[in-house]
Amino acid sequence: MTAAERRALLQQLETRFLAHAVRHPGVAWTDVQTLLTRRPSLLETVHRMESSGGEPDVLVLPDGALAMVDCSAESPAGRRSLCYDEAARTGRKEAAPASSAAEMAADMGVALMTEEEYHALQQVGAFDRKTSSWLATPAPIRALGGALFGDRRYERVFIYHNGAQSYYAVRGFRGVLRL
Repeated sequence: MTAAERRALLQQLETRFLAHAVRHPGVAWTDVQTLLTRRPSLLETVHRMESSGGEPDVLVLPDGALAMVDCSAESPAGRRSLCYDEAARTGRKEAAPASSAAEMAADMGVALMTEEEYHALQQVGAFDRKTSSWLATPAPIRALGGALFGDRRYERVFIYHNGAQSYYAVRGFRGVLRL
């Protein structure tokens, strides 16, 4: 990123941060900006989140940590039609997608959102009303071939399961970047 691109991204993030204070009560933008600019790799990762449609913003996670998370109303448009992970993708007999949620998240430098983090996000807004998002899946579920995803329907948050190899045009993933 050029210096001008970094400035533009920080301005965009600040505008979003100020417009959605409910996502990060008691957090000052100057503190977030310091965290983001102290380690250039963080801002590069946030740029990847932004450029793939994630609309990242600060969220106070259930453990009290600050993180940049994807706050787009729907699962980020640039990260859909993905199965869960590489094993699921390469295990497909036909029509394998180009990537998977876990692979793309790793390439971007983010983690898949956990169930707990997804519920925390849903407490500060209504997300995934038309889409769904793959979630970090516990190893015992994944070992059996499954994976978790979440969405919001009927004004309620649902966590479901599906075969990890499945993929849909409306299912993507939300990333978490701990600051």
